[in-house]
Amino acid sequence: MHSSPLTALCPAAVAETWTPPRPHPYLRPKGRTASGRERGLTLSFTLPGEIRSAYIGRTAIAAALEAHGLVRFAWPTTHAASELIAVTARMSPGRELYVSLRHRDDAVRLLVWDQHPHHVEPDLAALCEERRRRALWLLAAVVDDWGGEWGVCEASQSQQGTKSWVSLPR
Repeated sequence: MHSSPLTALCPAAVAETWTPPRPHPYLRPKGRTASGRERGLTLSFTLPGEIRSAYIGRTAIAAALEAHGLVRFAWPTTHAASELIAVTARMSPGRELYVSLRHRDDAVRLLVWDQHPHHVEPDLAALCEERRRRALWLLAAVVDDWGGEWGVCEASQSQQGTKSWVSLPR
């Protein structure tokens, strides 16, 4: 079985067995902005609306966090990504999902946008929202345990669909 820092939950086990990989040149931070601030992690990609996309998204996010020296965020962020991507894929099967990961001010923000339309009929809209929130019970537990926040909202008028987000502080 493959061993990585993402499989060890004990900090001692990680320190004993893991040495940081050399970051891929495309995943490394690109220096400083014009104002002198160090650039943070910025990653965006599109996935197919399929359940297997949860694995693909989790793997890409883990690699980006490791490359940027943010391994401390890997466990909660990859769990959050798996949950958000899997649930949004079930809400909009066969339709593309957009995933965005940012690290700013020592916090990680994950956003998943799906193309599931807002329902006009109020009872159907409430039922749909309730099913989405209930499907994200594990996400809620992980985010709460790590002192973060999460939410779901309707996308802006120009984008249509639903945005789900997670913010994890240091």
